[in-house]
Amino acid sequence: MTKPTIGFIGLGLMGGNMAECLQNNGFDLVVMGRNKEAVAATVGRGAVEVATPKALAEASDIVMLCVTTSDVVEALVYGDDGILAGIKDGAVVIDFGTSIPASTRKIGADLAAKGAGMLDAPLGRTPAHAKDGLLNIMAAGEMETYDKVKPVLDVLGENVFHLGALGAGHVTKLINNFMGMTTACTMSQAFAVAERAGIDKQQLFDIMSAGPSNSPFMQFCKNYAVDGVSDLGFSIANASKDISYFVQMTEDMGTRAQIAEGTDSNLKAALAAGMGDGNVPEIFDLFLKQSR
Repeated sequence: MTKPTIGFIGLGLMGGNMAECLQNNGFDLVVMGRNKEAVAATVGRGAVEVATPKALAEASDIVMLCVTTSDVVEALVYGDDGILAGIKDGAVVIDFGTSIPASTRKIGADLAAKGAGMLDAPLGRTPAHAKDGLLNIMAAGEMETYDKVKPVLDVLGENVFHLGALGAGHVTKLINNFMGMTTACTMSQAFAVAERAGIDKQQLFDIMSAGPSNSPFMQFCKNYAVDGVSDLGFSIANASKDISYFVQMTEDMGTRAQIAEGTDSNLKAALAAGMGDGNVPEIFDLFLKQSR
């Protein structure tokens, strides 16, 4: 697939920078989205705006989605003017978001029935990396589909992994985020307990970080709990969504993840307290205020 036309939906912080990276590398884009400012920016660089996912799919060789939830992905795919109604034979849909694997596999099967392929390809790193084409991309799907779009993924990612059958990327991302968000919540609660016990939090950090508990997440949590700097760049609302997806995924497997259920409960409590827009280490404030 040489210089395919790319349809891009989801021009938020990450998606907008990915679109700019693609344009800077000579790709023609067809775009749509609710963020009119971001759409205008891509159009200003030469993209074509369309009104519906169907029109976008009809005009695209590759359809890229960088949206927030599985519900949004399904609405874009299955709506009356959705991607499925307009997808071309031989086209590929790539879901860069963090979605429920069972939903991803269903969409993939429905696209395959129309002669189209699908990859789930959740992302690691930041919007700044996206702009420079330095993302980590966890792609999954049929190897033939992966090979077809790999040159485009290499434009967006410094490290591009193929993880197996469709859905494996989303499974891996959810496991990764379960581990990361549970670690952040645990460390934030450790700092809250230390403060309530009258233990110096900086000293606690110095002791813990000198041992095997040390990690970037510990540093993020220390930055907020000790220094008042909130710099993780991942919201409580997003973390709550991802952990709820992890819990649902394990239920779909016929098992139970009790540690994840605890993280899920804490993040939902923070959401209920109006903290959804804050970065995950800010859950320290919730733990500090909690009583029996």
